[in-house]
Amino acid sequence: MANDFPKYRIYRQGSLTSEVTSVADIWQEDFVSFLIGCSFSFEAELIAAGIEVRNITEHVNVPMFNTNIPLKSAGNFNGTMVVSMRPIPEAQVPVVVQVTGAMPKVHGAPIQIGDPQAIGIKDLTKPDYGDPVTINQGETPVFWPCGVTPQNVIMQTKPPLVITHAPGHMLVTDVVNATLKY
Repeated sequence: MANDFPKYRIYRQGSLTSEVTSVADIWQEDFVSFLIGCSFSFEAELIAAGIEVRNITEHVNVPMFNTNIPLKSAGNFNGTMVVSMRPIPEAQVPVVVQVTGAMPKVHGAPIQIGDPQAIGIKDLTKPDYGDPVTINQGETPVFWPCGVTPQNVIMQTKPPLVITHAPGHMLVTDVVNATLKY
């Protein structure tokens, strides 16, 4: 049962070499792990505030895009941010900013509202990760930093071996989303 839910991506020299449900055969005792937040954690709060979350409504993974937003380098690690996008009716954007801004441990307020070209996104119908969603008339694309960013950095910096989560297969804990607020 422990292998039913997780899915991991294995990168070697910055290239995705496999997607697996167990990493036991490649795990090394000197590995270092990082746990990062996920924007899925704020989706329940958006729904509770009366905001439609289109990827949930359409039963698809959230669309995610590579951007031109540079990250602060850490040693050899550098690259650009990946963002997730949710279309929001223009009148509800202030509520979305308030709701997600109150959850800084899971990406917080949007990094960009509208104008995808300003952050290097050319076509919202062709996400780099995840699935496209419908954007209706009167809706604005709203973007948050995304937990897929480390995978983008890995592809750019090419370390020998890295294990990441597969998109949509993050670590699940017993931490209640509501406790992730300020």
